[in-house]
Amino acid sequence: MSKIKIEKLSEEELKERGVFKWPIWEKEASNFDWYYDSGERCYILEGNALVKPDKGEIVEFGAGDFVTFPEGMKCIWNIIKDIKKHYKFG
Repeated sequence: MSKIKIEKLSEEELKERGVFKWPIWEKEASNFDWYYDSGERCYILEGNALVKPDKGEIVEFGAGDFVTFPEGMKCIWNIIKDIKKHYKFG
């Protein structure tokens, strides 16, 4: 299984990928289980979170990070500071 990937993309790269046209998801500080039945790409606009995959190390990310979650991953989200992100599944 692939790992969570975190990248720093330029504004130009984000525009080329169409990120600013993706829907926005917001969630308050909280903990919850999640399963990715398809992969997800997201760009964090605000906030900070830790995600613990069922197989692997805890990953931390926050505002300005472009994060890719692999299909089939089970994990636990720990949102430390309210999250706001653009996201796209598939």
